[in-house]
Amino acid sequence: MNRAAPRSIDQYLIQLRQALAGEDAALIQDALYDAEEYLRAEVAAHPDKTEADVLEIIASTYGDPEEVAAAYRDTEVKVKAALKTPTKTPVSAGSQPRSAVRQFFDIFSDSRAYTSVFFMLLSLATGIVYFTVAVTGLSLSVGLAVLIIGMPFFLTFIGLTRIMSLAEGRLIEAMTGERMPRRPVHPGPTQGFWARIVGMLTDARTWTTLAYFLLMLPVGILYFVVAVVGLAFSGSLIFAPMAAIAHHFSWFGAQFWGTQDWTFQFGDFSPGWLGTIWATPLFVAIGVLSLTVFMHLARGIGRLHAHFAKSLLVAG
Repeated sequence: MNRAAPRSIDQYLIQLRQALAGEDAALIQDALYDAEEYLRAEVAAHPDKTEADVLEIIASTYGDPEEVAAAYRDTEVKVKAALKTPTKTPVSAGSQPRSAVRQFFDIFSDSRAYTSVFFMLLSLATGIVYFTVAVTGLSLSVGLAVLIIGMPFFLTFIGLTRIMSLAEGRLIEAMTGERMPRRPVHPGPTQGFWARIVGMLTDARTWTTLAYFLLMLPVGILYFVVAVVGLAFSGSLIFAPMAAIAHHFSWFGAQFWGTQDWTFQFGDFSPGWLGTIWATPLFVAIGVLSLTVFMHLARGIGRLHAHFAKSLLVAG
């Protein structure tokens, strides 16, 4: 559909956003930032020309909104291919598809499952940092509001949270493969001090970013507990029987419990055959199964968190 040529930067950005409608929010944010940064730099470099004249010149070099949108779509295909989890050679025509069991255990060949587990463990530390920054910044902003340094401090605090949100997005992209912005939202034309204050207070992203930082502490604790319990439970089932066997036969001088008796105790319940050495394969099998389920859970949590973070950190 042919549109009238934009006569201002705002019109150009509106048309570019419309041309990118339906694309990933992170892609739109990056495209709008790049376009606005370039357009404002060109307008500033030609003070003798009107904004409309500069845009007319730019149309032949940078491109109109439709052309720019098409270029970003082409680039995004390559970006998504780079972020996609490497997979094994696809099944050739005529060959048998992979069984459900094989697909279930293929989780161990998915690098995103491992990075998601790492993200869950790391989220406790990042959650503490984000929560501390948000609470401290908000408290000091309110406390210093009556002083002359209150407003500059608030601007600095919000700027810091936006930098941190961009860094968090890059971390999430690296861990989960979900596309996140590479550039922040452009600040727009130079504004007066109070106009910037009002703009930040009325920008929904200011408050959604702070909400994300505050929520990351309880969410980070939950992720950390799930990861530790999942790994510890599975690991104990897999490796404890092996250690018990080593102890029973005194391999490598193993003397872990000070006795040569082979038993598995379940409180007051110690079923006969489960307390023998022949039960070892069962415990190992249950451990491997639980670890596999946990890896699927971790990958799913990583994907869900990426969508949760994008809804709060990325401009709509």
